[in-house]
Amino acid sequence: MSAAPHVLDNPARASLTGPHAHFAERRGRVLRYPADVSPWLALPDDPDPDADDWADVAALAGPGKEIALPGFSGEIPAGWEITFRGEGVQFVDDGLAAAPDPEAVRLGPADVPEMLDLVERTRPGPFLPRTVELGTYLGIRRGGALVAMAGERLHPPGWTEISAVCTDAAVRGEGLATRLTLAVAHGIRARGETPFLHTAADNATAVRLYESLGFRLRRRTRFLAARVPERPERPADGRVATVG
Repeated sequence: MSAAPHVLDNPARASLTGPHAHFAERRGRVLRYPADVSPWLALPDDPDPDADDWADVAALAGPGKEIALPGFSGEIPAGWEITFRGEGVQFVDDGLAAAPDPEAVRLGPADVPEMLDLVERTRPGPFLPRTVELGTYLGIRRGGALVAMAGERLHPPGWTEISAVCTDAAVRGEGLATRLTLAVAHGIRARGETPFLHTAADNATAVRLYESLGFRLRRRTRFLAARVPERPERPADGRVATVG
């Protein structure tokens, strides 16, 4: 008898059926975030290529749209283009020295233009106009300009992912990413939850940093993105439901 899946094995689905259910768009067994919140889409643990699961993915995303499938390791249907494939690692809190940071400020919707600009220059991963709504984002400013940030993304029950950790090139080496990571982790811990995060498996610098801070490797995973065919088959009723 196989063990039940861990909540972090399919964290996007656990988020969208749990604390982030108010964001969820559903079609059949498939869930996704709104396109301006996150590109991540959540398949069931056992997607069936012979059922409607992939047709439901196409209905949610739309013809020709790119979707992100975190942790998915199965087969993509014929006619779908794989646009990105990478190896990742998932780390969990194993003794972080989490602490608030006196220089960190809470970021909100009014700060989004600066956040998007920082993300464009530093490339920490997907960050969209409404990503800030997923949780707490903290930043550090110098001379009024946003130079570093980190925040919360996926939110499976009992866990919160730290994401969008980035620092402007002009202030790298000052430890701002470390300070913000620990500050975000402090807020997560204060809610009685456990921090976790993802990074690319070949990002040796990030891996060493997170291990030195007190994160432990939980598992290896995959980052996958695919493009829906321009003429996908759609379920007959054509509806997309919002749940939560």
